[in-house]
Amino acid sequence: MTSPATPATPATTATPNRRDPYAGFAGRVGRTFAESEPSWQPARRPGGRAPNVVVVLVDDMGYSDIGPFGSEVPTPVLDGLAASGVRLANYHTMPLCSPARAALLTGLNPHRVGYSTVANFDPGFPGYGMEVGEDIPTLAEVLHDAGYATYAVGKWHLTRDSASNAADDRRNWPLQKGFDQYYGVLEGLTSLFHPHQLVRDNSPLDIDELPDGYYYTDDITDQAISMVKSLRAHDPDKPFFLYVAHNAVHGPLQAKPADIERHRGRYDGGWDALRDTRFARQIADGLFPEGTPLPERNSEAGFDVGPWDELTPQQQRRYARYMEVYAAMVDNIDQNLGRLTDTLRALGELDNTIVVFTSDNGGTGEGGAEGTRSYFSRFVHQPVPDDWNEDVDRDTDLIGGPQSLVHYPRGWGMASNTPFRLYKGQTYAGGVRVPFVISWPEGLRRAADDPGVRQQYQYVTDITPTLLELAGVRRPELWRSRPAQELDGVSFVPVLRDGRTPGSHTEQYCEMSGNRSYYRDGWKLVTLHRPGTPYDDGEWALYDLRTDPTETTDVAEAHPEVVKELAAAWEAAAWRNGVFPLADGSGALARRNPAEERFHRPLTLLAGTPELERYRSSRLISFRSFDVTVELDEHAASDQGVLVSHGDQGGGYSLYVEEGRLRFAYNEYGELHETDAGPLPAGRRTVTLSAAAAEGLRWEFRILVDGVETGRSPSVHQLIGMAPLQGISVGVDRKSPVSWPVYERHRSFRYTGRLRSVTYTPGEQAPYDPALVARALREAAAAFE
Repeated sequence: MTSPATPATPATTATPNRRDPYAGFAGRVGRTFAESEPSWQPARRPGGRAPNVVVVLVDDMGYSDIGPFGSEVPTPVLDGLAASGVRLANYHTMPLCSPARAALLTGLNPHRVGYSTVANFDPGFPGYGMEVGEDIPTLAEVLHDAGYATYAVGKWHLTRDSASNAADDRRNWPLQKGFDQYYGVLEGLTSLFHPHQLVRDNSPLDIDELPDGYYYTDDITDQAISMVKSLRAHDPDKPFFLYVAHNAVHGPLQAKPADIERHRGRYDGGWDALRDTRFARQIADGLFPEGTPLPERNSEAGFDVGPWDELTPQQQRRYARYMEVYAAMVDNIDQNLGRLTDTLRALGELDNTIVVFTSDNGGTGEGGAEGTRSYFSRFVHQPVPDDWNEDVDRDTDLIGGPQSLVHYPRGWGMASNTPFRLYKGQTYAGGVRVPFVISWPEGLRRAADDPGVRQQYQYVTDITPTLLELAGVRRPELWRSRPAQELDGVSFVPVLRDGRTPGSHTEQYCEMSGNRSYYRDGWKLVTLHRPGTPYDDGEWALYDLRTDPTETTDVAEAHPEVVKELAAAWEAAAWRNGVFPLADGSGALARRNPAEERFHRPLTLLAGTPELERYRSSRLISFRSFDVTVELDEHAASDQGVLVSHGDQGGGYSLYVEEGRLRFAYNEYGELHETDAGPLPAGRRTVTLSAAAAEGLRWEFRILVDGVETGRSPSVHQLIGMAPLQGISVGVDRKSPVSWPVYERHRSFRYTGRLRSVTYTPGEQAPYDPALVARALREAAAAFE
């Protein structure tokens, strides 16, 4: 008999890259099976009775929006989890979604991971790389390598927008970051009735129509439940990590009619009364000590909220409707969490499942003072002309449904963040303090006299080390053959087990779009930075959170030494974590990787091409003139349908044939314009849609058949920002339609003739393109120097 130590084959010259196939084998190998003894590698399994881990992350939910944190919205499932688990009353996160998600899933400060802001920028600096580095293991990767099944559903938003298309290498998509399966939306927001691009695992799904009654929050929960059931059908013991990242309650606000109806009339009293009642519940529940002041309404310019009683009855009715929709979304999240926990209960696994429920950041003020029924015209982050309509008039009954993309007035965002000041995007508490509930009946048993409320400061980076400790999994020191980046977070398991234990996280910097803060041992130094203004020490305000948790009294003048000390600490932490450069008035954030220039070349899409991804589509039309040329190999008099479409109910355009006539629909953020371009003769035809960029952020459209103009639309405002949300489709209007009347008549309305191709030819950038404006500012600054 022979073995790897005494090979039977002739000796060969060793080569540096050739591994001995028998090296390290624990059995014995002979020339035949009869002469050999087998050995198997043990399966990777975590030690002991490893718990399942479920992290439920909601988008833009404020501190007071669920029952355990003071809300009137019925959340019985969360109430039950809080009753048996622990509430962190002093948990902090980042003020914006992508940075918070990067910190949660890695345990590192987000600037170190490369997420200074949302994954919709690429200005060319380390803190804005929008990719999780190869030396940073994610929570999913660590658990996966320890033997966990790993699943993710819902919002990802850790893939840079320019890398979200099907041609990208996908290195920062969920499956490449540790998840076995994924289902959801890679970007930051979507329509809950007609999500613009669903992705399963590593592939965008090509969907013409979604079923009647479809609702995205229900769908991702269905997918999560299916993943768990499938796992248990194949393996009765393997623990799992499930990351449920809701797009709700991010705008646009949309909810199912039955859910909205349950909240009818609930918010007629307005946001002032709502803050008072929620804060009273928070005091009664021990989230804040008696005597804690409730701040006055937000009064800072651009963030201010007026008294509810000064609104007209019409405004009150419409504004209350917005909040009814929002409450319905929260309600629906709790219902779906109930469906998931019921599944775990039916499998006998709920008691040994760690469930974490929290939000990525605080409630938002992005709906403006009056809210909006045209979300994408409000959500532009770009100077707009005086005639721009940020709130396109829509029937109140449509608010919350698939035909309107809405957001509530910021007064409701203020109420959502009760009792804190300001909103998402700011480093004041309203942007960074959010609800946090954790439950694990088998592993986190509370004493009878423990109310389950923890007042210790903890931070989003603490979630990864805490969950790893609870699961009994060690984070590796080496990752992908290199030293793993050190954690910034600290486990708060001792705090969970004993409320008298000091908090594990004693100081923390924060920065978002120039807004800054530094926390140390109860002191908080914070700014509300005005974009384009200097970063000077006069911005700093100081609060003693031990006596003033709601940040009502600035004590900077009384403690200049603390201001100086914490300001220096912030500066040091900023350099250590890759925070610089800070955003300024130079327009640098508008800069893009020069490699994106290829996105501006003419593009031909053949018939049958899957829908083009949103960002890739936008590069063909954004801030510029463009031509769309449709080649019809054969058009019969009876043929009809959509030739090309781009966008949805939030804004878009569609060229279609109906009853023999060529028509053009332009959805201007909810206001529909229809142009009749006359009969389309039978035969081989070339149809052209020509858009000329004009002053005032406008387009002027002409429709031509075989080079002859047959129609012209009125001047309309351009689609910018996140509009059109849905990408370009050839020969069909997929999912959310540009024209609702056409959708009601024909659904997705596939063209019945022989369409060969659609070619986009982008023109020159308009002078108001932010990239051109930023370049001009840089050149002017350089000349001045």
